[in-house]
Amino acid sequence: MKRFLFPRWINPFLGVLGLAAVGGGVYAAAMGGLITDPKTLNVGYMPTQPVPFSHALHAGQLKMDCRYCHNTVFDAAHAAVPPTATCVNCHSPAGEDGQPPALGAVRTESAKLQPIHQSWKSGRSIAWKRIHNLPEFVYFNHAAHVNSGVSCKSCHGRIDQMEVVYQAEELSMAWCITCHRNPDEHLRPQEFVTKLDWTPPEDWDQDEFAKAHREKHNINPQTHCAVCHR
Repeated sequence: MKRFLFPRWINPFLGVLGLAAVGGGVYAAAMGGLITDPKTLNVGYMPTQPVPFSHALHAGQLKMDCRYCHNTVFDAAHAAVPPTATCVNCHSPAGEDGQPPALGAVRTESAKLQPIHQSWKSGRSIAWKRIHNLPEFVYFNHAAHVNSGVSCKSCHGRIDQMEVVYQAEELSMAWCITCHRNPDEHLRPQEFVTKLDWTPPEDWDQDEFAKAHREKHNINPQTHCAVCHR
């Protein structure tokens, strides 16, 4: 029985095949270990928004509560993105006849607010760019966390000091599980979860508070897969 031999003209392609295999391995390692690593991909992500909204001014200097704009955060899984109607409560455009607006008239003529005014007149929503974007297969409930005494600061950082909002934490699975295993340091009185500059009193005992708080509110975070992957 004769053995099958590949023709000699195939030999040059063996080197190309070897280079492709090596290149594929490098590509897979880069995609799996570097490019998709939350520490190199997401932390610091700071997209340019259609309106230069300053959290440092509104939440920081003016002390506006997070719930004024993100009004579903205590009641729903998602923290609502404010509609244009919320913005025009303060930044209403002038009337067509030049008369003062019926609502708030803060910086009515500002060029930076023109997208707000156009959205209000046209009825089309502003295309805000999402910053903290978890994969679709991950379930996260804002209400469950803030009602348990976890401050916005724990996940979003000091938003009240950000002129332009960026992702401050990696929001990876390992990062979340670490908190679920030991949430005590992130707990605070519920009335202060949206007060990002809150600091405990000098005689504050965090361990003692966390123990009593967890018992009172039955806080026992789970770490099994079904908690987040539903």
